[in-house]
Amino acid sequence: MTTEAEGDKGDGGHGPSTLPAASPDELDARAREILDAAWRVDPAGGGFCVPNPTTYPWQWLWDSCFHAVVWCHLGDERAVDELCCVLRDQAPDGFVPHVRYVGEHRPHAAFWGRPATSSITQPPMYGHALARLAAAGMALPDELVERAHLGLRFLLDERRRSPGGLIELCHPWESGCDDSPRWDSVLRQPWTEAGWYAAKGSLLASIERSEHGSPVSNPRFAVGSSSFTALVAWNALELAGLTGDRALAVDAEALVDDLDARWDEERATWVDDGPTATGSGRTRTVDALVAALLRPRPEVWAAALDPEAFGAPFGPRGVHRGETSFDPAAYWRGSAWPQLTYLLWVAATRAGEGAVAGSLARSMIGGALTSGFAEHWDPESGASLGAVPQSWTSLACAMVAA
Repeated sequence: MTTEAEGDKGDGGHGPSTLPAASPDELDARAREILDAAWRVDPAGGGFCVPNPTTYPWQWLWDSCFHAVVWCHLGDERAVDELCCVLRDQAPDGFVPHVRYVGEHRPHAAFWGRPATSSITQPPMYGHALARLAAAGMALPDELVERAHLGLRFLLDERRRSPGGLIELCHPWESGCDDSPRWDSVLRQPWTEAGWYAAKGSLLASIERSEHGSPVSNPRFAVGSSSFTALVAWNALELAGLTGDRALAVDAEALVDDLDARWDEERATWVDDGPTATGSGRTRTVDALVAALLRPRPEVWAAALDPEAFGAPFGPRGVHRGETSFDPAAYWRGSAWPQLTYLLWVAATRAGEGAVAGSLARSMIGGALTSGFAEHWDPESGASLGAVPQSWTSLACAMVAA
């Protein structure tokens, strides 16, 4: 992996003039190597990838959906297995846990209040994953498609609770963006990774649950998240496009309409609803920009590449450079996250913004190669952060191929 790609305007003069690159075949080979090493057989049938064999040795919801996208790109039928497994422990009301503990070692049963899974969810990326698999001609079991439908219906029917009609989170972990500065107004304490971990643990106790134990609300964390809402709506539309479910599409479009009302022209971001709406929910974070999957805006593409905003050599930054909370080496406070770069790349590609998509792809590939396919990395230097390697960073192969 030694070839070079020309630097682009996302570098903004704050990094190398060239980024490391690799051929599609080289990236495919590295992606397969990472996924093969992370593959685990499920005793109930099929199998899945753990995000990292040491740091994350179980199955995670949105991770597995991204793995399925990569397996599909590689032409490997394990894409279907991965999705079947991640939806296997779905509750009767449609709730999908964000962690599955497969095997006899289940160390967090007391923490979650249940033995084999967590008791919260995560972004429902299975709508997008199924659409990608179907487009590639992979056969999808009817039960798998129905489970995905039930999972999205649970979120649309049970979680659309914020005053402005957005999907409410029950916990910061559900967003996938664990320690985002968008939660500062709720957690109300200076950010440290250890301190916030303890605070997040305490938030589990106030979650209100259905008769099946599914999380439906949390009066201590009733945040109507613009990014989570966008991903629910987009995945519902992706699935509706596959199944022809008009009711699902109509409900998703209604979400999009309510999300439109959360756009802040001055700050060029979508603002969260509920208790953070006038405070930390206005923080400019890259995850909020995934709403461009639904409503492409020129301001989003400009900010994604602007070196004074999100644009960085190995970016985009997770937090706008102008925010006081920005720290490029801190967990969810400014580092570059590959799954979010992928989503912005999909948004730019579908919007016909080829130059933006190309810049995002180059920065993603450069970050993946420089960091050793890390969980996330410093957007200025590409220095690895978190687990190395992390299986979702194999998404880079799908981006370079396109």
